[in-house]
Amino acid sequence: MNPISIEGQQLALRELREDDAEALHAIYGSEQATEHLSFEPRDREAVAGIVLGGIADANREPRTVYALAVTLEGNAELMGYARLAVEPHRAGQIGFALNPSAWGRSYGTETVRLLLRLGFDVLGLHRIWGARSPKNTASAAVMSRNGMVEEGRIRDHVFTHGAWRDSITHVILEGEWRRSE
Repeated sequence: MNPISIEGQQLALRELREDDAEALHAIYGSEQATEHLSFEPRDREAVAGIVLGGIADANREPRTVYALAVTLEGNAELMGYARLAVEPHRAGQIGFALNPSAWGRSYGTETVRLLLRLGFDVLGLHRIWGARSPKNTASAAVMSRNGMVEEGRIRDHVFTHGAWRDSITHVILEGEWRRSE
């Protein structure tokens, strides 16, 4: 199943490449972009390690982590990062981050839709979930537009930006996905 390449209306998901590190650092090194993520801004070396880890994950058998570049359709430059981690019982967890310059253009909604396609249509998963900061109303809207239902709150889930933070989980089941297509 290598390499993964999924195309949407405006965006595409592709495998990470070593030369994506600088573009990913523009996201993961940014205070603005990481404000609602589960970690604080990362330095270039840490981001390069994330990219190399994603490349290594692509070659594992069985593959359980899909760390992918989000690009504009027809443009190979990374503008976001999307991740799907396969869990037991045909489940998966998704996450994504986009460069702040791309915010407000429905790219988050399409990124999640492409991750759901990967999970349900390619990998045959039954349940996919994602977590967000309670303050991240944009992420809540993105998941809702994709049919993901708010499922619960994980209290003191992550320690980030000097404090414990809850996470709100959203989920969609395979049957719900099929009915929405």
